[in-house]
Amino acid sequence: MNTAPSTVAPAGALAPSTRDRRIDSPRSLIASWGLLVGHIAALVFGLGGLLIALPNPELWSGSELGLKTFDFGMKYGGSLHIVFGAAAVFALGVLAVGWWRTVIFFVCAVGLSLASELIGTGTGWPFGNYEYTSYLGYKVLDRVPFTIPLSWFYMGLSSYLLGRALASMLGTRVGPFGRSSVAIGLGVWFLVVWDMVLDPAMAHADLAVMFWVWHQSGPYFGMPVQNYLGWAATGALFMMVSRLLWRCDPDPRRYPAVLPAIIYAANIVFASALSLSVSLWQPIALTLTLIAAPVVLLLLNRNDAPGEARTVWLAGDR
Repeated sequence: MNTAPSTVAPAGALAPSTRDRRIDSPRSLIASWGLLVGHIAALVFGLGGLLIALPNPELWSGSELGLKTFDFGMKYGGSLHIVFGAAAVFALGVLAVGWWRTVIFFVCAVGLSLASELIGTGTGWPFGNYEYTSYLGYKVLDRVPFTIPLSWFYMGLSSYLLGRALASMLGTRVGPFGRSSVAIGLGVWFLVVWDMVLDPAMAHADLAVMFWVWHQSGPYFGMPVQNYLGWAATGALFMMVSRLLWRCDPDPRRYPAVLPAIIYAANIVFASALSLSVSLWQPIALTLTLIAAPVVLLLLNRNDAPGEARTVWLAGDR
C-alpha cells in the first residue's frame, strides 16, 4: 500500500483538499466500516424474522424476550437495514467525494426517486401499477415509505462508486468524459440488476409478508418490464444530474472500492435468500450472470493509466 498521499489526481477526477484527506477521510472510513457492520447485522436480523420467526412462532411465542424481539422486528425490521445502509453509504460518500458532493447526491437521489415513486404510485408511471404495504416505515403522502428513497440513495451511490472504480480499469483507452459515461452506465446497470433479484421476492405471495403489491402482471416473474425501464431511467437521471453538479469524477484512489462492493454484495445476498425462500432460483442465476458480464468485459479490456493503476481495493491510496 502506498502510505503517502497522492498529490496528482487522474485527469477529470476529483482532487481532494488537504482537509478532506487528513481530517474527513479517517473519520469517514471508520464510520463507513462501523455502519456497514450495523447494516449487515440488520440485514441478518431481517432475514431471521422473515424466514425463521414469522413461519415458526412456536420458537419465540413462549418467551417474553422473544415476544419483545418479534414486536420490535415487526415495527422496525423492514426499515432498520435501510437506515443503516443509508448512513454507511453517506459516510462512504464523504470519504469518496467530500461532504458537499455527498449532500448533492443525497438530495438528487432522494428527491428524484421520491418524485418518481409518488408519480408511480399515483399514475402507474414510470414503474407500473403498484402500491406499498405498511412494513417499510411511515409513508410520505400516505403512498411511499420514507425508506424507499433512502434505499435508492445508498444502493445508487454504492453502484455508482463501484462502477467508477471498475471504469478506472479502462485507463487511457477512453478520455475522462468516456470514463464518466462508463461509470454512470455501470452504476445504472448494477442498480437495476439488484432490483431484478429483489423485486420478485419482496412482492411474492409466498413470502411471510409482502412489502409491495402489483396490480398488473408482466413477463418477468409476474412483473412488467416497464418496472425495470423506470428503474434505469430514474437511476440514470439522478446519477447524471449529480455528476453534472459535481463537475468532476470521483477519484477511485480516495476510497476502498471493497466498501461499495461489500454493501452491494450484502444486498444481493439478502435478496437472493428471499428469492430462494419462495423457490425462485432463476432471478438469482440471471442476476449473477448480469453482474459478472461487465466485470469480465472490463478485465478483458483492461489498460491501466499510470495515475489510476494504483487504485487499491482494500485500503484506497492514502
